[in-house]
Amino acid sequence: MQTEHHSTPVLNNRYQLIQTLGKGGMAVVYLAQDLMLERQVAIKVLRQNFTTDHHFTERFRQEAKSAANLSHPNIVTVHDFGFDAGRLFIVMEYVQGTDLKTYIKNRGKLPVDEAIALIVQACAGIGYAHRAGLIHCDVKPHNMLVTPELRLKVTDFGIARALSTISPEESSDVVWGSPQYFSPEQASGIAPSPASDVYSLGVVFYEMVTGQLPFSAENAVELARLHREANPTPPGDLNPEISPALEQIILKVLSKEPSHRYRTADQFGRILSTLNQQSTQYRTPTSSYSAASPVASRPRSIPHDSNMSQPIESSPDPVMDIDWATVGLGLAATLAVGGLIPFWLLVYFRLFPPIQ
Repeated sequence: MQTEHHSTPVLNNRYQLIQTLGKGGMAVVYLAQDLMLERQVAIKVLRQNFTTDHHFTERFRQEAKSAANLSHPNIVTVHDFGFDAGRLFIVMEYVQGTDLKTYIKNRGKLPVDEAIALIVQACAGIGYAHRAGLIHCDVKPHNMLVTPELRLKVTDFGIARALSTISPEESSDVVWGSPQYFSPEQASGIAPSPASDVYSLGVVFYEMVTGQLPFSAENAVELARLHREANPTPPGDLNPEISPALEQIILKVLSKEPSHRYRTADQFGRILSTLNQQSTQYRTPTSSYSAASPVASRPRSIPHDSNMSQPIESSPDPVMDIDWATVGLGLAATLAVGGLIPFWLLVYFRLFPPIQ
């Protein structure tokens, strides 16, 4: 058995530790067997130096309770949490697969369609949490698990906090999130919002479609400065398969000001889904466009989201979408009505002959 808990291989007399799945600066994750329900689970055990802080322990308990209330197909379910052998632990759904960071490293930049399909799932899970009043605070590909069937599940809501407990004016010396993926406001120590998660989703998506991060630096301080001040290389310069419309969306979610991004992950996901549907439609053989036409595969404008306050350009060349069958029926009806005019004039003059 591979475990750091040689003296306590069973947590709370219920969870039999089997092997180590991963290690981080904050916790060790184990594959374990739930002896009561006879199922495999993943258990994150916090390192000892974190559990000696009473305030951290209480905050962790509160956030674990909030995370346990999230039930969504794109969120790793939290089953239980507890305290044993001087360490806090959280019991989660065991997901077979790999984390998205490893997936990207193994694949390089992903095909645009595949990247959109995966990030839309991440948006769905995080958007659900936003509607429940929670923000993730640490959105990164390491916290996204991809199954062999390409189902994506977001994990580690352990540092999320209920929005109702956050004051908009709150600042902190503690920077939430990982430096490569956190938002400009998080880099400034300002309390995160749903728009902060949207920014981090944008960084993840940028990495998926270009194979590299928008900002790189040798230390966290310089990374924070780049997130606050620098503009990323347009993703279309790094991957010619990225359409101008998609590039505009990516740059929008990477805006420095939270108000310039989409308000929630749900909104970001809807925009990407609509754009992908339009792109697929323009690529089909039944389209009025030639397959060689660049317009057919590269929509020029962002699709409209009815829940957004900002107007968005219409889809390209709507005149090509005219339904000629409907136009023909309309003309036939007009001619039919017009043909009755002489008949009604004859009836009128028979009933009301002109005065001589």
